[in-house]
Amino acid sequence: MIRKCEHWLLALVIAGGMVLCWLVFSCCTSFSRNHKLDRQDSGVNHHLPETPETPPLQGIPRIGEGLSEYVEGLTWRQVNNQVVLNHRLQSNQAKLMEPVRTDVLTVTPWLAPIVWEGTFDPLVIDEAFRSHTLTIATTVFAVGKYTRFLRDFLESSEKHFMVGLDVHYYVFTDLPGDVPSNMTLGVGRLLSIVRVPKFDRWQEISLRRMELIQTAIEDHIHREAHYIFCLDVDMMFHGRVGSEVLGRLVAAIHPWFYMYPRSQYPYERRAVSTASVPQDQGDFYYQANIFGGVLEDVHRLTKTCRENLEVDKSVGVEAVWQEESHLNWYLVKNKPTKLLSPEYVWDDARGRDAKEIKLVRFSSVIKNKAEVRENP
Repeated sequence: MIRKCEHWLLALVIAGGMVLCWLVFSCCTSFSRNHKLDRQDSGVNHHLPETPETPPLQGIPRIGEGLSEYVEGLTWRQVNNQVVLNHRLQSNQAKLMEPVRTDVLTVTPWLAPIVWEGTFDPLVIDEAFRSHTLTIATTVFAVGKYTRFLRDFLESSEKHFMVGLDVHYYVFTDLPGDVPSNMTLGVGRLLSIVRVPKFDRWQEISLRRMELIQTAIEDHIHREAHYIFCLDVDMMFHGRVGSEVLGRLVAAIHPWFYMYPRSQYPYERRAVSTASVPQDQGDFYYQANIFGGVLEDVHRLTKTCRENLEVDKSVGVEAVWQEESHLNWYLVKNKPTKLLSPEYVWDDARGRDAKEIKLVRFSSVIKNKAEVRENP
């Protein structure tokens, strides 16, 4: 009986050894085949011609894990989202059971933060971003009589906008001679003039804005900046607008509609327009006075809106609020990753008595629109 058991055990060991050898052989064969294919693929890639359509990838910084190194022939400056703080900086402890704001919504249903006074620590957020040596492109349109607002805009911006970071202003204007020439800008801050034609209607300025920003990003801004913010010129800064607003895709909640249900938002509702938003869709109504983000995301936004504006124009349709209608359509489909509260896009005509607005940071100035808009 014992001898019979020994025979069975020996057979089992021999069978197990054969299976193990077969598995090792299979793995080695598969590795050899894949390695050979990888070497062949590598050889093909090394001999691709370096044309404008297929630019060399060597030396191009990645903009984030899992993202392409270039999109549509454009390369994007690297954005590092890791938060690294100096060990000497001690922030206040965040207490889970003691929220800093209970009177307002501070996070969206898709988990994007809404920035209000009291929801961030300026020292912590500045430390996190300043260590990355970022450049913020800032576009502003000063066309026709709107050049009169440019000096106040720039002077207030130098006091409050992205202080401590490099900023490159791009002033789009049909009157370069009206751009203040004696402005003193801070260290690391530049101003470039982008000449645009004089438009027949003020609405045309609004309609062409997306196209002009897209073109500027493609022509040069994508090589010079990490983030871009698109601002209106008839605005003034009154408080800090800093690195707390930086994100992949950033939009500001309109100061006149944040208390209303979406059924009362002034979306474009006509189905004939590409900006049409159905009655049962939409989260917030965003104002076009300020929007931004990383270059890649804002380029995608402006390109899509420009294409939709051109489709509307081809059929003789103009959205109710021009590019703002198209911006809102885009943000219904592509949720912003960070929202700015009405503090960041206030309207001085509303006064300052809204109790939830602890600090007005950036606001539209009161003006005679009929007089400033040269064309009906």
